[in-house]
Amino acid sequence: MKKASLVIKEIQDNQYNALLKEVYVDESLVENQKQRYVKAIEKFISLYGDQDIEIYSTPGRSEVCGNHTDHQHGEVLAAAINLDIIGIVAKDDKAVKILSDDYDIQAIEINDLTKRDEEIETSEGLIRGVLARYQELGFKIGGFNAYMTSEVLQGSGLSSSAAFEVMVGTVLSGLYNEMSIDPVTIAQVGQYSENVYFGKPCGLMDQCACSVGSLIHIDFKDNDHPVVNKIDVDFPEFKHSLCIVDVHASHADLTNDYASIPYEMKQVAKFFGKEFLRDVSEQDFYAQLPEVRKATNDRAVLRTIHLFEENKRVEKAVSALYNGDFDAFKKVIKASGESSFKYLQNIYSNNYTDQQAVSIALALSEEILGSQGVCRVHGGGFAGTIQAFVKDEFVENYKAEIEKYFGIGSCHILKVRKYGGMKVL
Repeated sequence: MKKASLVIKEIQDNQYNALLKEVYVDESLVENQKQRYVKAIEKFISLYGDQDIEIYSTPGRSEVCGNHTDHQHGEVLAAAINLDIIGIVAKDDKAVKILSDDYDIQAIEINDLTKRDEEIETSEGLIRGVLARYQELGFKIGGFNAYMTSEVLQGSGLSSSAAFEVMVGTVLSGLYNEMSIDPVTIAQVGQYSENVYFGKPCGLMDQCACSVGSLIHIDFKDNDHPVVNKIDVDFPEFKHSLCIVDVHASHADLTNDYASIPYEMKQVAKFFGKEFLRDVSEQDFYAQLPEVRKATNDRAVLRTIHLFEENKRVEKAVSALYNGDFDAFKKVIKASGESSFKYLQNIYSNNYTDQQAVSIALALSEEILGSQGVCRVHGGGFAGTIQAFVKDEFVENYKAEIEKYFGIGSCHILKVRKYGGMKVL
């Protein structure tokens, strides 16, 4: 730990330029990140005084393939991106107190971690859940004061909530456990907190991608011990950029839409006496499809078809990357997006059929891109963002054209970062 004012001076003296380039991948971002860090530390000092501090970072994530497969113990290809939450933190004896940008989160006393109904769907619930689960697992916990600021857009499909959970878990690992807690365990604790204390049924993919970092292939067949493999490829070699377009449609009030997907998939699994679709035989499913339709509903059947095929697509995408065949990779991504639209049906909410910003963004992107790239829904769907892989020589054209419809700054050209949740300083 170092005095906050000293860290500001060291940043301004360029002592951390190389580190910031390594974290954020793009050298052109270093100066902006230096200013961001200094501003965050100054805010921390105004809130808590010039204390000894540590600085942590947790990335957002981009799901590349494997749309809504994780909660059925399926397979996912995901990437940590160079948009992140940073946290300026100092130890406290009694409570966790966080100001997150302009949102003043109520202090959570570490000696009272009982779940509270009034904290459902709140940041307070997420923090309390992480602390409680760490305590249950035998890890050391303690309080801290923090100022956090995020570049991970809320409601954008870049997993702002998962990044926040992983940030809290990473800070506790660093301050009280010598950064010894495994990134997958931190992810699992975040998932537990979101499921139990926040009240949102979610899989493990978001938290795992944020916590582990890099481009990763995750197999959740054994959900307690997911197999996580980093994909050792150099994305710039493919001469394509990863673009995320914010369509300015919020995920707020869509919890029931998200929850319907795992619920309906599990209804099909239940028909076969299983808890998760990963354990259901595809052959048995098709053999008994008429009976499944009667026992569940047609949308559940279509979502199950998506699940079976999406697991196969993840493996095809991973193979294409290892083989250096980016054209084959793009075909898989396009097929994944089409399946999400037709079968998974997570492009817009049936409760708000007059609001279809994601559908419009996809239609416009297909027209703009032509043969220059592919696009698909991004993340959980229903609102938020779309994803596009665009040829480098066309990416500025795509950005300029799509921003005519969704506004300046709506298209983010991203890099895959190798670090997950980490202690920066």
